Amino acid sequence: MNEQIWLEAYPENIDWQADIPVKPLHALLDDTVDRFPQNPFLDFLGKKYSYGEIGDMVRRAAAGFQKLGVGKGVKVGLFLPNCPQFVISYFAILKAGGTVVNYSPLYAEDQLLHQIEDSQTDIMVTLNLEALYPKMKAMLEQTRLKTLVIGTMPEVLPFPKSLLFPLFKRSDIADVANDSRHLAFAQLLNNDGTFEPPTIDAASDIAVLQYTGGTTGVSKGAMLSHANLYANTVQSARWFEGLEPGQERMMGVLPFFHVFAMTVVMNLSIYIGAEIIMHPRFELEPVLKDLSKKRPTLFPGVPTMYTAINHHPDLASYDLTAIKICLSGGAPLPVEVKQRFEELTGASLREGYGLTETSPVACANPIAGVSKEGSIGLPLPGTSIFITDREDPTKFLPQGEDGEICVQGPQVMMGYWGRPEDSAEAIIDGRLRTGDVGYMDEQGYTFIIDRMKDLILVGGFNVYPRHVEEGVYQHPAVEECTVIGVDDEYRGQAVKAFVKLKAGHTLTSEELLSFLQEKLGKHEMPRHVEFRDELPKTMIGKLSKKELVAEEAEKGPAA
Repeated sequence: MNEQIWLEAYPENIDWQADIPVKPLHALLDDTVDRFPQNPFLDFLGKKYSYGEIGDMVRRAAAGFQKLGVGKGVKVGLFLPNCPQFVISYFAILKAGGTVVNYSPLYAEDQLLHQIEDSQTDIMVTLNLEALYPKMKAMLEQTRLKTLVIGTMPEVLPFPKSLLFPLFKRSDIADVANDSRHLAFAQLLNNDGTFEPPTIDAASDIAVLQYTGGTTGVSKGAMLSHANLYANTVQSARWFEGLEPGQERMMGVLPFFHVFAMTVVMNLSIYIGAEIIMHPRFELEPVLKDLSKKRPTLFPGVPTMYTAINHHPDLASYDLTAIKICLSGGAPLPVEVKQRFEELTGASLREGYGLTETSPVACANPIAGVSKEGSIGLPLPGTSIFITDREDPTKFLPQGEDGEICVQGPQVMMGYWGRPEDSAEAIIDGRLRTGDVGYMDEQGYTFIIDRMKDLILVGGFNVYPRHVEEGVYQHPAVEECTVIGVDDEYRGQAVKAFVKLKAGHTLTSEELLSFLQEKLGKHEMPRHVEFRDELPKTMIGKLSKKELVAEEAEKGPAA
């Protein structure tokens, strides 16, 4: 085993061995509110909030949550896009002593039901939008959920948008039930902010349950402690050399319910006192306008975002020169995308790597040092990368040999919620098995060469073929189905379904996709459907993916 061979190539201004503080996660916000109370914190579609204002709302929301019974061990879900209510609720839950459970608005109902029951979520925060509320109303009737806290868009929009939204977006607004199981977000905050601060053990108390599908597609909750998430925020801040506390602006377009944005956009911004230019979702024109007009200096994203910007036909009309640092994650970053974006902006676009189980960042290419194309970079401060035998995770392989990438560091999760066997299999002597195959070069840079998982990465979102296949199999005309990821120039990967129909049945791609609308999240929907008379099988008759993957690889990426 080659220990810490990366230290020779480590950025000279970053101390890999420096101590990383252990603190409750909400101390991030408390400390910055004390340092920069008047500084701008959130800019949501033109409405601005200072750190002091959000700090006050968080205290009042914490008091409101405690009145609802939130304390140690109580799980509160967030079913929200990027919006001020997300940030306020997230830190208020932590201050009240509870645990945050993030829910993707892209989830289909069966995923929501499983996660609510598995995590033991009792309270859910959402918005009164047709895209969100009906799903949660259904969950209130079918699951253990006790209370829905309902926010609105007008309460966080600037004037006159706050007045116009109910008039011009009426069809987007859901009718919310008026009963004791529903509480308005404004009512949650309607108090003097007096609450009982809980005693937090940062190393052992769960701050966030972040769900991930793992290798099987069965959703598991990664237990991320206060210390895990605080450490990864500090590690990321140290890696982003040259940041000026209280002076930076962060483009907040990645979804905060995703672990990448939660740490690298929201928590990192708070740690350095940056202003977040917050967007509910990625829309190219509004993002370009804000990059040009509001001039954020930091822009974490996924490759599809940088690709979209690179190919905008009128890009020259936007001034993107304020961007200093971009960290790309969620999917492999194509070399041509990186080079083109850096040419257009002058920014440093660096590829990083992480997993839900590592809070999430484990490696990244240096900002000021050598950025190796095709590499996921060097371990973050305090983080070690090991390459182990794929069959025997206790056997370390020499530098240069291919094996399973394992991560050790203060950001590695406590384990999977309620799954001790899965936890014991995933973490060996403090080292997380990533399921990815790679090697480390002589300078300590790690390269991924293959995935041990069938995971498909669509624009940074995880898609599990088994879940898509289960949806397809529900159609009465389908006999067999195999789902794989295919290269896609825009999304990194796209979902492709190969389908064999039952004898005597007919089905079109359009009919199948229509059938799947209510069964899959938008990111899980197949972009390509191919009907075949036979699908490849192994010698024992099991459907096989490798032949299809090889065929698609020969074709090259789809536009």
